[in-house]
Amino acid sequence: MADPCPCPKAHEDIVAEIIRVNDELSQLKDLDAILDRILTRVRKVTKADAGTIYLVKEGKLHFSYVHNDTLFSTAVNKEVYGNFAMPINDTSIVGYVAGHGELLAIDDAYDMPSDSPVRFNPAFDQKTGYRTRSILTIPIKTSQNKVVGVIQVINAKDDTGASVPFSDEAKQYLPLFATTASVAIERAIMTRELILRMMQMAELRDPSETGAHVQRVGAYSAEIYHLWAQRKGVPEDDLKKTKDLIRIAAMLHDVGKVGISDKILKKPAKLTDEEFATMRFHTVFGAKLFNNATSELDALSGEIALCHHEKWNGKGYPGSVKNMDIHAKSAGKPMQGEDIPIAARICALADVFDALSSRRSYKPPWPDEKIIAVIKEESGQHFDPDVVDCFLDIWDVISAIRAKYTEDLPVDEQPITDNSKAPEGKQTPSDPPST
Repeated sequence: MADPCPCPKAHEDIVAEIIRVNDELSQLKDLDAILDRILTRVRKVTKADAGTIYLVKEGKLHFSYVHNDTLFSTAVNKEVYGNFAMPINDTSIVGYVAGHGELLAIDDAYDMPSDSPVRFNPAFDQKTGYRTRSILTIPIKTSQNKVVGVIQVINAKDDTGASVPFSDEAKQYLPLFATTASVAIERAIMTRELILRMMQMAELRDPSETGAHVQRVGAYSAEIYHLWAQRKGVPEDDLKKTKDLIRIAAMLHDVGKVGISDKILKKPAKLTDEEFATMRFHTVFGAKLFNNATSELDALSGEIALCHHEKWNGKGYPGSVKNMDIHAKSAGKPMQGEDIPIAARICALADVFDALSSRRSYKPPWPDEKIIAVIKEESGQHFDPDVVDCFLDIWDVISAIRAKYTEDLPVDEQPITDNSKAPEGKQTPSDPPST
């Protein structure tokens, strides 16, 4: 008698893939790294050319991550920092799926049935020349059945590379991926929120340490590291692991400012030499928080906190600090060149760039041309020349990050930059990469 419940090898492979995904996600810390891994695995199982994840925030679906093999690289690109939100209603495919909490499969976006509950918006295709055909969209639900986001994959591919409808197997197993994703996403959001709340303590002391500032520095650092690691031949698994950690660790670069008195932090005039010497020890205070590291994240956070003001030419601070002696009157000899940890060398540039390009109570934001000129002048002096090269070569990504994390504008009014490598590139609005 035939087995009434056959389990084809394809099904076994997908179940094994889900187990692998769960293990992988449990090891990641940063939200963007988790979203990237989810999309990578979902697209592998569904054989999709492209995919997007939206997360629910303040009653709207916020664009959070994107892949598209046809249009752009999934490595370092500005598209993942798109910044727009969509209402949770029936005016869009993702809004409909989030609102109704059910999977929706479309075999051909340009030939939908007349009784379809939603319509396809071709704006993205018209702008980019992309041809959307099949779409599979599913809600991301928590164990309490609350919708926290939407996964949408586009254009399933057959063995010849042609776009075809998504298979029944894809429709069956994608909900399992979404369940796994919801747990990892909630954990990552909690981690990021915890870090932002830690930085709010520093913001109470130093108004320049805003949530937007630390998210920009973290994102700049992660993307600069990605290109640097590629050029240095770092294996992909190691690259992604470190990129996951460096984004979070760089956000904590100035957490040690909580140990500096208001008299110094909020002084409206120039600091005296003695006050500046005290101010320098915010690096030591920050490192002290991670002195008994119990994880790779702790260790990397400590390195960045301590060394992000060291300079390539050996004229930075705090220098070697024996036993993290926070009572020392002066530190030892400054670090120099490659003796400075690479994460700190990258964060140094990210932090300076953000300080120069941001408005402060004592200065307006510098124009990009002036900032670029200063950074080039400081290559080989303040900054690692290789890090400077990587920064300049992803200028479009840097611009997109800056546009996404702003202090002043609400999300719907924040600009989306579409700059080339030239700093003087114009800003243009960006259409959603999916619907």
